[in-house]
Amino acid sequence: MSAITIDVQQLPHGAGLALPAYQTAYAAGLDLLAAVPKDAPLILEPGKYALVPTALTIALPAGYEAQVRPRSGLAAKHGVTVLNAPGTIDADYRGEIGVLLINHGAAAFTIRRGERIAQMVIAAVVRAELVTVAALGETDRGAGGFGSTGR
Repeated sequence: MSAITIDVQQLPHGAGLALPAYQTAYAAGLDLLAAVPKDAPLILEPGKYALVPTALTIALPAGYEAQVRPRSGLAAKHGVTVLNAPGTIDADYRGEIGVLLINHGAAAFTIRRGERIAQMVIAAVVRAELVTVAALGETDRGAGGFGSTGR
């Protein structure tokens, strides 16, 4: 497995929180933690969403992105997921990483300081050069869209 170095800065409201970490040897994502005040957890009511701070800024190398993805356990147990999944952090972004969570569950969900709320996957980016053409090459599928390959 290859690794890259990413500079990270923890903002003052993240004091005492651990940095994102892989939970197993082959995990693809680093867990992001909620940097909400200890004495003021965030209550996410059913059907509502909120931008949850992580108190982290990162400097990705050119040619990489960070994807913010849901944690399957939160989705399966509570119906809480990342609203804009996957969220994209570009290599030139230097602001705080925020996680946009939504509660699709039936009960309110409490987000406490230090809770693992999402995972961040670092991925290489390939940039495309778009070329205008008069027609596209033919394929067996053609213009078949939603459900066109189903039975």
